[in-house]
Amino acid sequence: MHQSLFSVRLLFICALLSCVPAFADRVLHREQSLYSQIVVRQDGSIICLQFDVRRDQRNQSCMNQRSPKEMVFAYAKMTMTSLLLTPEPRRILIVGLGGGTLPMAFADLLPEAVIDSIEVDEAVVRVAEKFFNYQSTERMRTHIQDARVWIKRAVLTKTEPYDLIILDAFNGEYIPEHLMTKEFFLDLKALLSPMGTVAANTFSISDLYDAESATYAHVFGSIISFKMPQSANRLVLAPPPGITEATLKARSKALAAKLAPYRVPIEKYAPLLNRARHKAPDWDTDAPILTDQYAPANLLQGR
Repeated sequence: MHQSLFSVRLLFICALLSCVPAFADRVLHREQSLYSQIVVRQDGSIICLQFDVRRDQRNQSCMNQRSPKEMVFAYAKMTMTSLLLTPEPRRILIVGLGGGTLPMAFADLLPEAVIDSIEVDEAVVRVAEKFFNYQSTERMRTHIQDARVWIKRAVLTKTEPYDLIILDAFNGEYIPEHLMTKEFFLDLKALLSPMGTVAANTFSISDLYDAESATYAHVFGSIISFKMPQSANRLVLAPPPGITEATLKARSKALAAKLAPYRVPIEKYAPLLNRARHKAPDWDTDAPILTDQYAPANLLQGR
């Protein structure tokens, strides 16, 4: 009885954290890159990109071969709520490639948009191309560089602003600490168009929750902490001004058919997003701001 209960709890935890049980699937590819050990596994029609870390294996991207457009993870579906805030972005910046799920979806949905994806690990790009159908094009461009460096140069050279900026950079355990500081967020803000949106994929449970939230709010002002019960991820959204409940409802109806192939229930998300928009902060507003001098991510994530 106790062993059975333990197994159920373990499977539940794995579902939340995107772990892969030891008994599932087979390894298609494994390599040690400069930054992490990259593993590609297949379980039936599902192919997943993982980064091996100390405690377990975390899925970064998954694709259903029977339905390639389908977004397997709740967090990827949640990210599409950014289109309720900025519905027709002409320029999109994505930090962190994974298997290329997000840039490919946006390229398909927005055929006129230019999409720049920044990925520090060249091996991740090669794996995305080989196993997940990702290919760079004239308007879906890939930049192999540290995002902090790339974005700083973009600010200094006065690159044309972006209408949508998505942060989806995980190193297997958490977001690299230099991509979570006030200074980095200020550079992102400088690259954001006046009616643009920032969407950051992070965790709903973390010792960094308060400081991370306080840092986003310090730089971007009003933010939305969007969470779903079936996901351990949360989406931090920095929206443009003037968003109303009626706006979200109308935009969700317009997007519903387009997002159906991705299994994104956008009309269900709109009222949830609206409620999250009006919620009081669920973090300690007096938490310390993360800066380049104070960013204890590695200490906190190890607890």
